[in-house]
Amino acid sequence: MKSKYVLLASVLLISVATFAQKDQIKAAEKALKGGKSQEAVTILMEAESLITNATDAEKAQFFFVKGNALLDLANKNVDTDTNLSLAAKAYQDLIGAEKASGKSKFSTQAAASITDIKFKLINGAIADSKIDKHSDSAKKLYDAYLLDKKDTINLYYAASTYVNAKEYDKALELYDNLKTLNYSGKGTSYFAVNKLTSQEDFFNTLQERDKMVKLGTHEKPRTEVVPSKRGEIYKNMALILVEKGKTEEAKKAIAEARMANPEDTSLTLTEANLYLETKDFEMYKKLIAEVLQKNPNDADLIFNLGVISANAKNVADAEKYYKKVIEINPKYTNAYINLAAMKLENEKVIIDEMNKLGTSAKDMKRYDELKKKREELFKATIPYLEKAVELDPKNVDVSKTLLGVYSALEMTAEYKALKAKL
Repeated sequence: MKSKYVLLASVLLISVATFAQKDQIKAAEKALKGGKSQEAVTILMEAESLITNATDAEKAQFFFVKGNALLDLANKNVDTDTNLSLAAKAYQDLIGAEKASGKSKFSTQAAASITDIKFKLINGAIADSKIDKHSDSAKKLYDAYLLDKKDTINLYYAASTYVNAKEYDKALELYDNLKTLNYSGKGTSYFAVNKLTSQEDFFNTLQERDKMVKLGTHEKPRTEVVPSKRGEIYKNMALILVEKGKTEEAKKAIAEARMANPEDTSLTLTEANLYLETKDFEMYKKLIAEVLQKNPNDADLIFNLGVISANAKNVADAEKYYKKVIEINPKYTNAYINLAAMKLENEKVIIDEMNKLGTSAKDMKRYDELKKKREELFKATIPYLEKAVELDPKNVDVSKTLLGVYSALEMTAEYKALKAKL
């Protein structure tokens, strides 16, 4: 008989707790309506321990008030980052509770608030990045991704920003997530100018953009093709792994990526750059040759082949590649500079030999031969240096080199004319 009284007492305790919780939610709502957000949060914290015994409907109301109070604090710049995060969690708990109950009283409003928080996090991340607070920026971008996992671009930006913050382990973790998702980022972006702000707005779909243009709120529609980001993702993964001394792991990761995406040229370039970083020039050239088969007029690729050939002291190949670059793009300044620099490297050998000669007739004859050879070398660089100065007149180093050549060849008029421009 006694045990029945104990059971009855327990039921009464639960009922009393439920009434107390309802009163606390109402009190919190009243405080929030009165602009006392912190007081509302404090009241709800006192009721937090009782929430497990509440109905799904009561849980939803509790989390709704909690989310609103925390978001209001964040909007008032009170511990913004923490309160945004807590508010988002409260709204997610609300949606979960209503999903369990099969009813949807607050979920639509909660979803709208979550979207609002997402964009506040993104804007905060942009602001942090501008003042070099890359770690804080990356965390906000990652939190924004967690709120909307369909928007994978925020995961990509979070990983890249962790690289800027030099938090390589975290960056590698997020890049690995992108790899698992087989994220490419390739797609199309839609823009139009907002007539009210004169700023260009971004739209997720063509239909959404065109609708706003037809309504007359926007003008000057523009479409932009977004290239694949896989190459950059795997490149950064590889560089991080190389930095950590895991070169073979890096090569394996890129090889796997290429197998999964055989048509993605950017991945071949990434693998080639990895071999370039590890000074495996032969493998680099082999991979570049693969890309050149598909893109025979890629000036940047051919220029890199010229650099590698020059580093390997293969002057003939280097000159061939640099001249090919100029043929493709006559305004490729660095090709002219490197052609001149490669020729000028031979001057030291000539000067060293000249300095060792004596005063005998034989030595004097050799001296004249070397002097002529040096002059011919200088003359050969003039067309490249002059073109480089023409294309990049602000490059002081190139101008000074050309001045030195003019001086050595006693080209006084040319020297004075160039000197006057500096």
